[in-house]
Amino acid sequence: MGAARAGIEGISGERGQLINVAYRLLGSLAESEDAVQEAYARWYALPRSRRDEIVSPGAWLTTVTGRICLDVLGSARVRRERYVGAWLPDPLPGPGGHGQGSDLADLADRIVQDESVTMAFLVVLETMTPAERVSFVLHDVFRYPFAEIAEVLGRTPAACKQLAASARRRVPDAPAPVPADVRSDAVRRVKEAWQNKDIAALVDLLDPAAVMTADGGGLVGAALRPIEGGTRIAPYMVAIADRAPGLELLERTVNGAPGLVALRDGAVVTVASFDVAEGRVVRIWVVRNPEKLQPWVALGAAEEEVRDVP
Repeated sequence: MGAARAGIEGISGERGQLINVAYRLLGSLAESEDAVQEAYARWYALPRSRRDEIVSPGAWLTTVTGRICLDVLGSARVRRERYVGAWLPDPLPGPGGHGQGSDLADLADRIVQDESVTMAFLVVLETMTPAERVSFVLHDVFRYPFAEIAEVLGRTPAACKQLAASARRRVPDAPAPVPADVRSDAVRRVKEAWQNKDIAALVDLLDPAAVMTADGGGLVGAALRPIEGGTRIAPYMVAIADRAPGLELLERTVNGAPGLVALRDGAVVTVASFDVAEGRVVRIWVVRNPEKLQPWVALGAAEEEVRDVP
């Protein structure tokens, strides 16, 4: 009984790593959870004798999760062709930054916060083919050997190496790192200018070639195409504020970087993440699709509780 319990605990201990892999492959918390759940279901469906033969259950689960994600990525391309407007990855709260009480929020806490979960990085991953993405993420992010990646893709290690190299060419050269305080200051000043509906200040804070991409999923209002140029983005942001009186902006960590969360009547309605270069905002990703904001629901409730405290 003790050995069986230890085996179960050991397998359960792989869940965090599997969620980390799946989120970077899929960009969706719900789909990541489904993929990992399916991998565990397949593990427990194996005859006991077969499970005993597997030397590394963690490696087996990673392989199966990778294959499931590969299938999901293939079907996702078809679904996203029918998606209304731009598709963006699910925005991820910082650890503990979402309040309590949400399964997806708890799931988000399992994901390690590093450069491989920034919105900028995840958006680049979306440009890769499913096989490129699997090879690149497993090798370059998680350092899996190509021999193991070959098991996931059903290709030779040499072919997987080529896929990773092809994916790597899609990743732009890393810009000079921006100190955290500089990024936070830029986002804070954007928040203040947005709240004050100060178009001139926003234009000054935005790079002239800045791009804003919004994801409403056809469920709420959002620009269907990216808005290019600081002089176009600034009035658009002010127009949003005008159409939503009572909008409250909070500074929060989004995908490991400074971001903004907008609440209206105590509910999170928008999560925005930013890319900053030389002190100015160069990219804004705005997620408004309520289906992608579930991990943030408890944050709105927590803010309401704080306000209700006498």
